[in-house]
Amino acid sequence: MSQATVDAAGTAPPSVAEPQPYRWRWLALAVILAAEVMDLLDALVTNLAGPAIRAELGGSASLIQWLGAGYTLAMAIGLITGGRLGDLYGRRRMFLVGVAGFTVASAFCALSVAPGMLVGSRVAQGLFGAVLLPQGLGIIKEVFPPRELAAAFGAFGPVMGISAVGGPILAGWLVDADLWGTGWRAIFLINVPLGLLALLGALRFLPESRPAHASRLDLPGVGLVAIGAVLLVYPLVQGREQGWPGWMYAMLVAAVAVFAYFARYQVRRQRAGRDPLVVPTLFRRRAFTGGLVAGLAFFTALTGFSLVFSLYLQLGIGYSPLKAGLAAVPQALGMVAAFVIAGAGLARRFGRTLIHAGLVVVLAGVGGMLLTLRLAGPEVTPWRLVPALLVIGFGMGLVMSPFFDIVLSGVEPAETGSASGTLTAVQQLGGALGVAVLGTVFFAQLPDGGAGSAVRATLWVEAALLAATVVAAFLLPRQARGAGPGQH
Repeated sequence: MSQATVDAAGTAPPSVAEPQPYRWRWLALAVILAAEVMDLLDALVTNLAGPAIRAELGGSASLIQWLGAGYTLAMAIGLITGGRLGDLYGRRRMFLVGVAGFTVASAFCALSVAPGMLVGSRVAQGLFGAVLLPQGLGIIKEVFPPRELAAAFGAFGPVMGISAVGGPILAGWLVDADLWGTGWRAIFLINVPLGLLALLGALRFLPESRPAHASRLDLPGVGLVAIGAVLLVYPLVQGREQGWPGWMYAMLVAAVAVFAYFARYQVRRQRAGRDPLVVPTLFRRRAFTGGLVAGLAFFTALTGFSLVFSLYLQLGIGYSPLKAGLAAVPQALGMVAAFVIAGAGLARRFGRTLIHAGLVVVLAGVGGMLLTLRLAGPEVTPWRLVPALLVIGFGMGLVMSPFFDIVLSGVEPAETGSASGTLTAVQQLGGALGVAVLGTVFFAQLPDGGAGSAVRATLWVEAALLAATVVAAFLLPRQARGAGPGQH
């Protein structure tokens, strides 16, 4: 029997046999997850360490807001184009650049001797984080065979959960422990050994990865987004302290004008045959525009609440950073529980209904928090706050679990990459706006009404943002793509 006959009978020739998966893929995943942990921790730590940082470095109350807003704003701007840098120059190379830059920026944060130096270093962290994070997802898709992809991406859930629960506790402990006299600086110093380990692991275990075709960079588009975002966030943070002069309002109007011009520029760029930063046809999709509005309102409320609650605990009722971190654990546990339950099939089964149910749960938790604060007053204890925090966290988890999948179901497959990057950037922009808006409301109420009145005022603003999210969510598809026939 000839070799050709054997092949025809079903034995594939060696040249077309399925290639062996990458040998070090699980170690590569561990390296990518380590980088994710650094980002997750740094997005949380300054909420707890902010009062201690201001006490040492000085500066106004807005310093605490800029520590969070500078990081998330830089991340939002960088994420829009971070993935394309990996496509153009190689994902492994950009991952190494991102890890190295993030580690160096963390060291500068720890060594900062003035508020401006620290805020600038936080901005650098956010920019390098935006270069780093998109590369990991691309590498995972490259090195894992389809049958293992679900397990690889499934590892992100537990890691994010552990970080959400343990991050505030670790940050509070590091500030309180004052190891070798480092105080709050330890929350940034811890990134140095983590970053070096991730760098060494990336050099050893990450393969080079680059798609065959890469979109060109739209640097003018990135510049317009950066200008618009800064014009929007700066007056929201600084307006209160400067008495809201006329030029602050002019900046807000200019922000709207810049974003409008950005939209026109993207249309012209696409018509000229060049790659736009954001595919213009996305804004004709009801699901996408609804997702942008809902996502912006929701993540503004989520991140703003995290900052204000930490400030209330420390500035209002005198908790230490560690005690404040422990008091916030119930919210994180509620969120993790919701992710687990939704991941068991609820997200696919109920789709948009689950988002609305989660928002109702969060609103109930906010109402419970308002009632608890009103009844307990200055005598509030961590245990009294547990029920409301559990409910708020659980509702937030129910919203977040199906959100991105459902929004992306409303766009065409060719638009998914642009839509995903834009949604992730809007999530970070919402974080910056939450710190700016809710932080400003809190500090505006603090001198006259005290911390109790200040936190209640921010909770009412959060409730309004959640109500706006409820309305915008009606624009989303009923189900994620592939959830079932006839369900869109």
